[in-house]
Amino acid sequence: MSTREQILLDPTAEISPVMTPHIARPGSLDGLTVGLLDIAKQRGVEFLDRLDELLSERGITVKRYKKERFSKLAAPELLKQIKEECDVAVEALAD
Repeated sequence: MSTREQILLDPTAEISPVMTPHIARPGSLDGLTVGLLDIAKQRGVEFLDRLDELLSERGITVKRYKKERFSKLAAPELLKQIKEECDVAVEALAD
């Protein structure tokens, strides 16, 4: 695991950037539940299907979620559900 600093850019049209601290990544996914969020972009589901397959083969619990449309933010209720049900999450973006 690299210890170099990472800079993440928010692609939203923010007027003044807000710095938010990064949460620590787990050392392992063993025993954790991984949430896979399909943001409804074309071909994203293929990526998530393969990731689901690979994680499941390792015995990792996977839960799947989907946004209504890629052009809309995820509903707060959906984000709350993912946060309550999962330890980590992956969001698919593809075209």
